[in-house]
Amino acid sequence: MKTYPSTAPVAAPTSKLGELFRNNIRQYSMLIALIAIVLFFQVLTNGTLLQPLNITNLILQNSYIVIMALGMLLVIVAGHIDLSVGSVAAFVGAISATLIVSWNMNYIVAMVLCLLIGALIGAWQGFWVAYMKIPSFIVTLAGMLIFRGLTLVLLQGQSIGPFPIEFQRLSSGFIPDIFSSEGLHLTTLLVGALLAAALIVLDVRARRNQQRFKFETMPMYLFVIKNLAITAAIMALCYLLASYNGLPNVLVVLFTLVALYTFVTTQTVLGRRIYALGGNEKAAKLSGVHTARLTFYSFVNMSVLAALAGLIITARLNTATPRAGTGFELDVIAACFIGGASAAGGIGTVIGAIIGAFVMGVMNNGMSIIGVGIDWQQSIKGLVLLLAVFFDVYNKNKG
Repeated sequence: MKTYPSTAPVAAPTSKLGELFRNNIRQYSMLIALIAIVLFFQVLTNGTLLQPLNITNLILQNSYIVIMALGMLLVIVAGHIDLSVGSVAAFVGAISATLIVSWNMNYIVAMVLCLLIGALIGAWQGFWVAYMKIPSFIVTLAGMLIFRGLTLVLLQGQSIGPFPIEFQRLSSGFIPDIFSSEGLHLTTLLVGALLAAALIVLDVRARRNQQRFKFETMPMYLFVIKNLAITAAIMALCYLLASYNGLPNVLVVLFTLVALYTFVTTQTVLGRRIYALGGNEKAAKLSGVHTARLTFYSFVNMSVLAALAGLIITARLNTATPRAGTGFELDVIAACFIGGASAAGGIGTVIGAIIGAFVMGVMNNGMSIIGVGIDWQQSIKGLVLLLAVFFDVYNKNKG
């Protein structure tokens, strides 16, 4: 029997590329936007933006925003919001000053106590939201006022400092160079190479698992290009940092938290349940998910990260001030929404939140360098946030 070749259309590489972009349009578009913003301000600042010293400052200035964005992402994905994070960070910073500076407590013991206080604050707010069913907007708005007021009471309107040098290193310290080299910080380059290699190994393993279970995978050429681009970006960043003082300690903390939260949100049952909670709470509850408990824990987690951010802010400033953390909740929420989180809940990624945080950070830094006033900075950031949420709503309605 004579057979004829199949006439079924074969998907062209360009169509697969287009489909891949459409399926991840929000995350990829914001990554492209971040790159464009970086290049834009690199030109306007005559190359100052990507100078090693400024890159280090950019990381230090935005570390606490990224840390809080990780917690805010889970809160938003669960279908809630937390307006109190800036005040909680300031309150914990004030407590750390009282314990370390005023009472001469060991800084490690004080830091552990501060994180525990953060957990108690999250439990307090989570109780009202999860079990008393009071809207999170109201509960955390009250928390914002309560903890800002308690900060003023604790500090009595004054700043407390300075802190021991060991505590300051949490924000201003750098990892030591084991090679003791002059010029480039070789340990930073080694860490970057190991990180890039680890990411490639994990990506290859994930691709093999997808192929084993017959899931659709990214074309090989795109897979190679993606990993080459990620490796180049990591090594370029590490080279810039190695040209100055190397990896900041706070960046090591960030890497650890990002890896942990990426694993939790993508590889664990807990992560899937949080997304189910935000996607459809009633359906999740009928499926056996303890929705109230998840909501409670998401607020505990948020306040612990806000407490950690408060410690980092205080260490960076080397003093606890009544105005610390003012407006940070807006930057944190904006970072999550700009990075792809949905205002309706159930959607958002860790990488997206990080991209959103650095979009805000690069804009702040770039506009400050070129002399844009704080009034215009606030207006521009508000416009960017509105456009990001509009983009999310537009794509939903289009789909």
